[in-house]
Amino acid sequence: MNTERRATGAPEAESGDSPDPRALAAPLKEHLRQEQARLHATFAADGNARRLIRGRSRLVDETLRDVWRHLAIPDGIALAAVGGYGRGELYPASDIDLLILAPDDFCNADAHRRSVEKLIGLLWDIGLEIGQSVRSITECLTEAARDITVQTTLLEARHLCGDAAMFQRFQLAFRKQLAPAVFFRAKQLEQGERYARFNDTPYSLEPNCKDSPGGLRDLQIILWSARAANLGDSWPALARQGIITAHEARQLARAEDTLRQIRCRLHLLTKRREDRLLFDHQEGLARASGIVATRSRRAAEVLMQRYYRNAKLVTQLNTLVLQNLAATIHTAAPAAPIIIDGRFQMVRDLLDVRDEALFEREPRAILQAFLLMAQRSELKGMTARTLRALWGARVRIDAAFRRDPDNRALFLQLFQQKRGLTHELRRMNQYGILGHYLPAFGRIVGQMQHDLFHVYTVDQHIIQVIRNLRRFTLPEFAHEYPFCSRLITAFERPWAIFVAGLFHDIAKGRGGDHSKLGIKDARRFCRDHGIAGEDAELIPFLVEHHLTMSAVAQKQDLADPDVVRAFARIVATPRRLTALYLLTVADIRGTSPKVWNAWKGKLLETLYHTTLEVLSGDAAPPAAGLGMRQEEARDKLRFHGLRGGIEEALWRQLDTAYFMRHDAEEIAWHTRLLYYRPDSPEPVVKARLNPFGEGLQVMVYVAGQPELFARLCGFFSRLGYSIVEAKIQTTHHGYALDSFILLDLSGTLPDRDMIALIEHDLAEHLQSRPPLAAPVSGRLSRQVRHFPFSPEVTTRRDEKGNSHIMSLAAIDRPGLLYAIARVLSQHGIDVQAAKISTLGERVEDTFVLSGAELGKTATLVQLEQELLEVLKV
Repeated sequence: MNTERRATGAPEAESGDSPDPRALAAPLKEHLRQEQARLHATFAADGNARRLIRGRSRLVDETLRDVWRHLAIPDGIALAAVGGYGRGELYPASDIDLLILAPDDFCNADAHRRSVEKLIGLLWDIGLEIGQSVRSITECLTEAARDITVQTTLLEARHLCGDAAMFQRFQLAFRKQLAPAVFFRAKQLEQGERYARFNDTPYSLEPNCKDSPGGLRDLQIILWSARAANLGDSWPALARQGIITAHEARQLARAEDTLRQIRCRLHLLTKRREDRLLFDHQEGLARASGIVATRSRRAAEVLMQRYYRNAKLVTQLNTLVLQNLAATIHTAAPAAPIIIDGRFQMVRDLLDVRDEALFEREPRAILQAFLLMAQRSELKGMTARTLRALWGARVRIDAAFRRDPDNRALFLQLFQQKRGLTHELRRMNQYGILGHYLPAFGRIVGQMQHDLFHVYTVDQHIIQVIRNLRRFTLPEFAHEYPFCSRLITAFERPWAIFVAGLFHDIAKGRGGDHSKLGIKDARRFCRDHGIAGEDAELIPFLVEHHLTMSAVAQKQDLADPDVVRAFARIVATPRRLTALYLLTVADIRGTSPKVWNAWKGKLLETLYHTTLEVLSGDAAPPAAGLGMRQEEARDKLRFHGLRGGIEEALWRQLDTAYFMRHDAEEIAWHTRLLYYRPDSPEPVVKARLNPFGEGLQVMVYVAGQPELFARLCGFFSRLGYSIVEAKIQTTHHGYALDSFILLDLSGTLPDRDMIALIEHDLAEHLQSRPPLAAPVSGRLSRQVRHFPFSPEVTTRRDEKGNSHIMSLAAIDRPGLLYAIARVLSQHGIDVQAAKISTLGERVEDTFVLSGAELGKTATLVQLEQELLEVLKV
């Protein structure tokens, strides 16, 4: 009999009975429009979100009761508000959730069924977006027992009209069935799953004000659990029960009102049910909130920092109150505390202060508490009174506290523990301890990053990087990045890298190069905390150069011995190299899930190994290294059953640069495919799964033809692939031997199935040589519109004077590389190599170019101007 449905349009209402429902629709709809407009105008004037959502709820109550009366619904049916509407809160674009309580024989009662259909039809006709379910009491109880979401919705059921006695029977039966402890545990699990969906942080750059950690759901779960346990349904009621203090009740009310205002303004701004603070809406939301830009920050940044501070408070209070609710709801006899020392004890696996005045009396115990949490794995958290005491005592961390050698030693010890560092840094940040101890860190809490690839605020990114470094040390995560795990296991005093992780971005937002500015903070920290010797040099070095290894690996030619030797001079020692490699991997992974890929991992690992050879004195001279690489390629050819000497015809056509740019495995692959046809009259195209990571590797061998690089870029772009590396080689007899690494950044292309298509279609395309098509203007990411970024083009001669190096930085979009290649081909410029680095929504490409036109200043100026025009969004 359950006829639950959520309609997408108004069903037709039946006519016949008087009054005609259609005659009621127009005046009711107009009344709703006028009254809602009045409520919106009042909110725009006074910003009172509570008045708006309560007022809309009352307006809908009155409308529903009018409709019920006019339709003369027969006895035996009750109408109830449920969900948010049940608690009397209707946001401007929220659905109106209704429960129609009906008798068990509803489907057989024609009068009841027709009345309900008329009711639903009329409600849609007057413009109410309803979500209704028609259930009997038995069905309600059955569904509630099976589904915690239904149980939560029914918990807030409120009678509107109809059979009050039936509704009363439902409530009594529902209450009798409800088990507060079971309900509370289910809501805790639900919160854990919700937090996981948002990476356990309220600090994403586009948070959801309803569902993200620190959003309205964090407050609602408290009131749901309290209501289920008959402890109250408001903050003052919880204060009267002793669950929270009066001060906390005021804090919760203010935090809730802030979130209500944001959600109301979002709904009104977007004219729909939108709860995400997308970049598209942040500036408009700031204006609607009366926030203006400062000299150094946009209005949206001011808004978001206020949001993050509010979210931080909500998560703090959520933890405190849920712990107190748990102690009240679970009626088991209290466990006897286990004494840890004179200051602390353990209560139900939670760290507890033996005296609530401890931190005020002995501020040093603040750091001792976090150190204990890291040292004792049996501790799963802190009691509510401990967290309250920490929050209240955070102001005791002043300059004198920071100068105390014992406090400095305690803080450093935290980084030297085998476990718990990430959890305790997060807890210290959440309760304001970390920002008070390190004022430089306090300044970047909640600071946004407008760079198109970071997805967290600066403070959360830093903690994410430390978390990534720590995971390298844990056996249970060794399968994720086994090479990093091996390196860090053999690294003496890895805690020094964790400290560098804490400082690597700490100077962001000050103006200037944060890598340089952060050195001063790192050196001061080392001096103040007694870090001496090579670690005192290592930590500032890592802060200064935390971007260097990534830049070299992704933008320079790693086959060039001069590039590797220059990088080796920067790192100077194998220990510095290892530390920088580990920090670089952790840093890239901590920016955004989209930024890291296996190809970047391969580039970094290659740079690590080649640099280590230089530092260890094992690097062969270029000529000797070339011979060794050729011999290794010959060994691989023998392994595949090819006789000695078959490679000579092809290799005679290849210059030294080819053997420097390709490793032995690639050389052997090319040779196996081409040794018997070095003068092939037809294009040879071969593709395979990338042996160095994800994506495809494609080789193209074809007699020289104009616009070849542009043609290849256009072909791959139309398939949906991004080129992340291109090695372009011209043989002595005029053939192009080009190799590409392709990635499907959308994750939708079946790489294995695409191999045959690429080999056939690309060979045919190169044979027919159709005119170059105009670049496709692909759709830009919506984030791009909100981050002003000026494209950059620089061109310079390489150190040997043989080629030109062109570097480009621009907003990424489909077909961008093809558009660049077309401009280059129009000027008769050949691409010898290309490194394509994608950083979220931004690309930084480096090309090695040759061509007579590059020697002319006027041509270079014109070329750069044309490229800047192409790169514009």
